[in-house]
Amino acid sequence: MPSVVVDGLTKTFKVPVREEGFLNSLKSLVHRTYRNVEAVRDISFTLDPGEVVGFLGPNGAGKTTTLKMLSGLLYPTAGHASVIGFDPSERRPEFLTRVALIMGNRNSLMWDLPVADSLDVRKAIYSIGDADYRARRERFTEMLDVGDLLTKPVRNLSLGERMKVEILAALLPAPPVLFLDEPTLGLDLSMQKRIRRFVAAYAEDEGATILLTSHYMADVTALCERVIVIHRGSKLFDGDLSELSDRFGALKTITVSVTGSLPDLSGYATVTERTADKAVLSLPRGEVAGVASRLLANLDVLDLSIEDPPIEDVIERTFASGDEEPSVTATPE
Repeated sequence: MPSVVVDGLTKTFKVPVREEGFLNSLKSLVHRTYRNVEAVRDISFTLDPGEVVGFLGPNGAGKTTTLKMLSGLLYPTAGHASVIGFDPSERRPEFLTRVALIMGNRNSLMWDLPVADSLDVRKAIYSIGDADYRARRERFTEMLDVGDLLTKPVRNLSLGERMKVEILAALLPAPPVLFLDEPTLGLDLSMQKRIRRFVAAYAEDEGATILLTSHYMADVTALCERVIVIHRGSKLFDGDLSELSDRFGALKTITVSVTGSLPDLSGYATVTERTADKAVLSLPRGEVAGVASRLLANLDVLDLSIEDPPIEDVIERTFASGDEEPSVTATPE
């Protein structure tokens, strides 16, 4: 059975309309107007056990709102979700111990206590057995390389150090479902790589289902074979990352190096970069074979490579395909 089932999930927020000026502020006290904003609109998907899926979208697309509904922090306006057989909105204790939501730049540990004391509190809250607690704490501490941090108060840790101990604490109950919302936000490259390696190892060792949001495409390409793309609250794409490139990556690039001086290549394709002996061409996928053949036949080619566009460009083009205004209605009250 799927670990996560999302069926027509919708979340609408009722937001007060505030106009400028003192008189308008007074009017709003007795006659306030609201607008309904659909943060998530009729989203459906399923996640199988052990899947690590990227959940992509620009700011305001509805990613965090969806994760909060799946973890029981928000009630859906319409639709239904099932996570490991539970309705998240019921927030049953059995459900809460088997699901973890980790949000970048959000602190859940006790600010003034040493990390070790916060972990002991987490053990008591989740009723983790002594043997399991010791084994997981030792294993995760080694994997995340945080042994020297356990005696420090949380407030004395850097952003990257806090993120690592937050992940350690959240995974002490060994949840089979993990929602990660920008877990590497603001971290340096070294810290990002360490957290990605840990997430990949946890998914493999525990068979956990992971839904990951990130604006760093390195996170997605390193961890996810499948991606779900949403924009303005609606789902645009659900499938393999390679399929996303095929569907929305309409252009490819050819990088060519030649012996001697490089001639004018504008007659072959659009030249995006150029040096004395090297050029990068951008062209539609269907023209790649013909242009490559002409370059090899007409030039003294030292090297020629054909590549897909960067995944960031593909994602941006995906967003553009669904760039339409959301449904917003104003209602007086």
